[in-house]
Amino acid sequence: MKYHPDRNPGNKAAEDKFKEINEANEVLRDAQKRSRYDQLGADYATWQQRGQPGNFNWEQWTAGQRGGQRVDVRDFEDIFGAGFSDFFTQIFGGMGGMGGTPQTRTRRRSTQPRAVETPVSISFDEAYHGAERMVEVEGRRLHVKIPPGAQTGTRVRMASAGPMEQTGQRSDLYLVVQVIPDARFDQQGSDLTTEVTIDMVSAVLGGQVKVPTPGGEVVLTIPAGTQPGQKFRLAGRGMPLLKNAAQFGDLFARVMIQIPKQLTAQQRALFEKLRDLR
Repeated sequence: MKYHPDRNPGNKAAEDKFKEINEANEVLRDAQKRSRYDQLGADYATWQQRGQPGNFNWEQWTAGQRGGQRVDVRDFEDIFGAGFSDFFTQIFGGMGGMGGTPQTRTRRRSTQPRAVETPVSISFDEAYHGAERMVEVEGRRLHVKIPPGAQTGTRVRMASAGPMEQTGQRSDLYLVVQVIPDARFDQQGSDLTTEVTIDMVSAVLGGQVKVPTPGGEVVLTIPAGTQPGQKFRLAGRGMPLLKNAAQFGDLFARVMIQIPKQLTAQQRALFEKLRDLR
């Protein structure tokens, strides 16, 4: 706050100090950026000490970054604002696939290959266990794995696997997942709800019922006095989490109580006796 531009209008020294503070904070809180800053910091310092003859080789440090995780942003300043030096912005802008110098940044953004989407349907079981598909693009057959936990709307990126662009680069291909619903389950994120039916005796006295789950049937113990519509939580019996398939959501079993439509004479007599005892 001491060096914020709003508190120091027209103060170039305060502006430079504010940028240094922003850079330090951004680097220290991100292990990947901290490692990269350490790696190229010496080269940049040497370039500065020589009186900055010529241009710093930005391409050496931004090349190859697009193979990593891509940040889809229109402009790097949309994330960090203008509170960073050109050096910092270009180096860490490259980590999001922007790269280049201030003079080439706009040109590169305009020639960035477009992303191409194609739908793919998978079954509920495949969404639980994971799936594989063969995709054909311009005569090329590509194998892609769809991870467990994919949901309708999940986009699976295949970097540089799409059609060839006029720039000579291949576009990214995104498979947009559509999960075919399973009539047994109502899905909300990684959590599931299913219905199980029990008879009146089990509801009153307690009992057991088999519950379907994506991983197979399990036995649920029904306590005495269970009410119609009552839900029971089966922890970890839902769908796997998309980014961590070792963790699962929950499954909720909603109990429906079956009322007999026809009674034998003996059953009717027992119910009438029960009514008299109320």
